[in-house]
Amino acid sequence: MTKKTIQTDNAPAAIGIYSQAVQAGNLLFISGQIPLVPETMEMVSDEFEAQAIQCFTNLKAVCEAAGSSLDKSVKVNISMTDLSNFVTVNRVMERFFDQPYPARAAVGVAQLPKDALIEIEAIIDLS
Repeated sequence: MTKKTIQTDNAPAAIGIYSQAVQAGNLLFISGQIPLVPETMEMVSDEFEAQAIQCFTNLKAVCEAAGSSLDKSVKVNISMTDLSNFVTVNRVMERFFDQPYPARAAVGVAQLPKDALIEIEAIIDLS
């Protein structure tokens, strides 16, 4: 199976040794997105909801760079530093996805890169 990397200036540049996304066959694996504004590489806000919106916006940009959309997501993994934001994540997610919704995991973590409050990764079916 051939691997192809996906990169776009419409999502934050990688801040480590990884690709924004990797396509393997008909699957696109999008690396975890934190709430960085691509143009400035700065945090969008200190507020959780704004951070969640930016994470999904970044995921959407990577999907579009691969010629796809978030609605083709089959799995989304969400890491949050405070699980009391679970309801807010659900509300924000409804803005970006139509039914049928992807499978999802939401986990609490002690800390995220750049002290983000949320990080989201996704697997997209490109077929």
